[in-house]
Amino acid sequence: MAASILKTAGHRQTLIFSQNLKLTHLARCGRIDQAIKLFESMPARNAVSWNCMISAFAKNGRVTEARRLFDRMPSKNLISWNTMIAGYSHNDCLLESSQLFDEMPTRDSFSLTLMISCYSRNGELERARDLFNSLPALRSQVCYNAMIAGYAKNGRFEDAVALLNEMPASSRNSVSWNSVLAGYTQSGEMARGLKFFEEMKEKDAVSWNLMVDGFLQAGNFESAWIFFKKTPCPNIASWVTMLNGFSKNGNMDEARGLFDEMPERNLVAWNAMISGYVQSLQIEEAHKLFCEMPERNSVTWTTMINGYVRVRKLEKARELLDAMPFENVAAQTAMLTGYVRSMRMDEAEGLFAKISARDDICWNAMISGYAHSGRMDKAVELFKRMPRKNMFLLNTMIAGHAQQGEMHEAFEIFNRMKVRNTVSWNSIISGLSQNGFFFDTLQHFVLMRKEGRKPDWCTFACGLTSCAHLPSLQMGKQLHLLLLEIGLSNDLFAGNALINMYARCGRISSARKVFDEMASVDLITWNSLIAGYAINGFGRKAISVFREMEGKGFMPDEITFVGVLSACSHGGLVEEGLKYFDSMSRVHGVKPVAEHYACMVDLLGRTGRVVESYKLVRDMPLEASAGVWGALLGACRLHGNTDIASFAAAKLFEIEPRRASNYVMLSNVHADSGRWEKVGRVRAAMNDMGMQKQPGCSWVDVRRRRIGSFVSDDCFIGENG
Repeated sequence: MAASILKTAGHRQTLIFSQNLKLTHLARCGRIDQAIKLFESMPARNAVSWNCMISAFAKNGRVTEARRLFDRMPSKNLISWNTMIAGYSHNDCLLESSQLFDEMPTRDSFSLTLMISCYSRNGELERARDLFNSLPALRSQVCYNAMIAGYAKNGRFEDAVALLNEMPASSRNSVSWNSVLAGYTQSGEMARGLKFFEEMKEKDAVSWNLMVDGFLQAGNFESAWIFFKKTPCPNIASWVTMLNGFSKNGNMDEARGLFDEMPERNLVAWNAMISGYVQSLQIEEAHKLFCEMPERNSVTWTTMINGYVRVRKLEKARELLDAMPFENVAAQTAMLTGYVRSMRMDEAEGLFAKISARDDICWNAMISGYAHSGRMDKAVELFKRMPRKNMFLLNTMIAGHAQQGEMHEAFEIFNRMKVRNTVSWNSIISGLSQNGFFFDTLQHFVLMRKEGRKPDWCTFACGLTSCAHLPSLQMGKQLHLLLLEIGLSNDLFAGNALINMYARCGRISSARKVFDEMASVDLITWNSLIAGYAINGFGRKAISVFREMEGKGFMPDEITFVGVLSACSHGGLVEEGLKYFDSMSRVHGVKPVAEHYACMVDLLGRTGRVVESYKLVRDMPLEASAGVWGALLGACRLHGNTDIASFAAAKLFEIEPRRASNYVMLSNVHADSGRWEKVGRVRAAMNDMGMQKQPGCSWVDVRRRRIGSFVSDDCFIGENG
């Protein structure tokens, strides 16, 4: 009987042991869902089983689930408490780590080290030191080193050195010295790091490697190479450090020379070379090396797949993915990202369905792809299914809804967010601006500042664009002053938005001043200035700026010529306009589009050449847009050509059957010619379609403090009534 019981117990322990091994393997591979199924199906579990699952949840960011499991645990040992604290620490949950540490029935040196590291990583060095001082009995060599490293990583080198000197001589080791040295080298303090290195009483290969890596990070390859050559007994890590430095900076000839010299190569060295070739877009060289490798791991396969994705050889990338001897979510996500970037969403969807262990990056890539391709229904469907909503994804969904004009849905997500970053605010602000809610854009700019978020170039660009459309010069000036205060005045995007704002608000001299003060300009900058002169009626000046732009070596594009032709139209420069229109494709290789034809129709029409305008439209090599027919109708009204007006209006009604302004314009053409019967017919047609003339709306600055709006027939009331 006793033998039977012992045999059963032994069998049970063997089963738990084998299942724990499998559980550990699944957790390490990131296959959490499969690990959960195995854990829940286990007939018996021990502390190792529970601790393995708690650690797996925490390492994959699922700290809430880790805590639930910890609370369910029937009996917790010290390892369980330390595992949970490590999980909180790994996810930067400082408050939760501290509370759990206080609740621990017993603690050891490892518990203390975990908390010191957690406090240090979050910049809470005083709390870390107070804890270190309060538990002298638990201080170990590792605790001292954690506190020293905390000081060094946070730039408090004097405190790090002082604690190093206070440390018992018997406990001080190379790790202690290297903790301080790492602080210097990783923060770029190489002069101080070199002095400390020379004073170090204990140096090992790690010390020399830290100096080599520090010089490499600082871009000082000569000093790095000198230190590498001086290293007394370079180990494989020394060679790989130097190799990585060359590879990451694109010095692939030097990297390959060093690689060929290596006395021994490990997998990390091979991967560093392949990564360097991929980063330099030398994909064929990377593939040659890939084929020569004695062994490969998931990093190797993922790097190579990502390389083919980067050069858009997606078929090659897919061949490699299919040839992988094991499944890996990083490699699958690299392939998925390639499909998404190329908008091959059906193939992305098929691959996504096959990925069994999806991580946040995988979900983000797929949902972002749907959002950017305008398939918000699919994005929303996946968004609802995603187990954990991260900030990147929430911001993506806000931007996706905004791009589709679905501001209500965008605000639903935005308002539910407990924590918002600058991207969150920019997503909602740019959405409001893109959808024409300019007043709301400025309101949210103010709200963002009140929440304590610092606006960036994107925020300012949206705010200034809204000021330009309202137009609100005073608000635009305030944003300009804020730009200077924050230190973004030299930002290219913000500068372009400033030029556009001042130009649209009628202050073209201020726009030119911004242009002249910009540290660098691009084609958008020149286009903004040309368009600014055009809309303010300075046709000759716009052409002068265009010539100046050409003299600086900038090649004009479609938007440049819209500005130039518009300038000729507003300035009555017919011959110049015809010349530039002719030169577009012949000289500059820019094919005219509908906007250019609309400018030319307007230009000819303003000077009475309505028939010539009509012939230009009739002979267009592309289909005329509403803008083109609208320009022709406007020219007909200006010069009383009712026959062509009726024809242009009929075309407009086909394109925009419910746009009231087109009917009003045709009605006005007939009214100007005294054809009241036809006026009545147009008005009757409008009534039959349930349309009525929309009142005009204007925005004004009220005493330079707020923006107000009024429509025609309103009685404008001041602040005092």
